[in-house]
Amino acid sequence: MSPADEPGHTAPHLLGKRPMERPTRFEHNRYLGDKRTQVVYDVDELPESEAHRIEELLEAETFLCFGPDTLAEARNRGYRLWKGQRVSA
Repeated sequence: MSPADEPGHTAPHLLGKRPMERPTRFEHNRYLGDKRTQVVYDVDELPESEAHRIEELLEAETFLCFGPDTLAEARNRGYRLWKGQRVSA
């Protein structure tokens, strides 16, 4: 488990910013994927200012959740983390 997967972890890019709340239908899912672009969003680490991305995804009905709900599983299915959430090495 990476530090970002630990409960209560706040990513450095979110310090001082309010993360968005999980959508009602997906309150138990941290990662939501976009089937059109093969991009996965970490909803817990997505700032409220970017919530429109998840809203549009749900409206288009092109979303996918993962089981188990981990970034590793999303990557295993060919999804990559949204560029706004990637950390430079």
